[in-house]
Amino acid sequence: MPRMTMLWDISPPVHAGTPVFPGDTPFEQHWSWTLGADCPVNVATLRLSPHTGAHADAPLHYDPQGEAVGALALAPYLGRCRVIHAVGCAPLVHWEDLAHAVDATLPPRVLVRTYAQAPVDTWDPALAAFAPETVERLADLGVQLVGIDTASIDPADSKTLPSHQVVRRRGLRVLENLLLDGVPEGDYELIALPLKLTTADASPVRAVLREIE
Repeated sequence: MPRMTMLWDISPPVHAGTPVFPGDTPFEQHWSWTLGADCPVNVATLRLSPHTGAHADAPLHYDPQGEAVGALALAPYLGRCRVIHAVGCAPLVHWEDLAHAVDATLPPRVLVRTYAQAPVDTWDPALAAFAPETVERLADLGVQLVGIDTASIDPADSKTLPSHQVVRRRGLRVLENLLLDGVPEGDYELIALPLKLTTADASPVRAVLREIE
């Protein structure tokens, strides 16, 4: 019997208690239609920020002239990636926190784990973020997408978003709010496709890592 390829679901659960950036729209759901004698289906209406749960930022999020998420090429969100552990490296992930896992085989996608256990039910104002110099170094090595297991690649109280601005200038793509608990360091296939939202600044994704044969 063929061996099953292992999958890691790296998307946190989304529900009414899912934390969002302070002031952003919390997740809400109500039933527009419900199964009954006069209705053959359940149909829900959702209200949420596109930054809820695991999500892809679009350039429009940090650049007034940037592309909406539905206009982005899908290739950066699908393919070989490397998970690197930088657990406890708050407030900023510096290059020396990643250097142990960087070599000549570095794939064009890098996901960084900073939590020993991600706080999926509470907002973390002290979240770990990337030092902008770290993003620059990754871009220099050909990285096209950076991901992190916190709500932002910049500190929660930042008003200048220096790492987002590096991403804008270097043309990188971003995944945030990943759930990397229990994922060993190493290389995987990433599948994290954003929705084709033609005017949105971000999109939720169902982010998955697949074992490489």
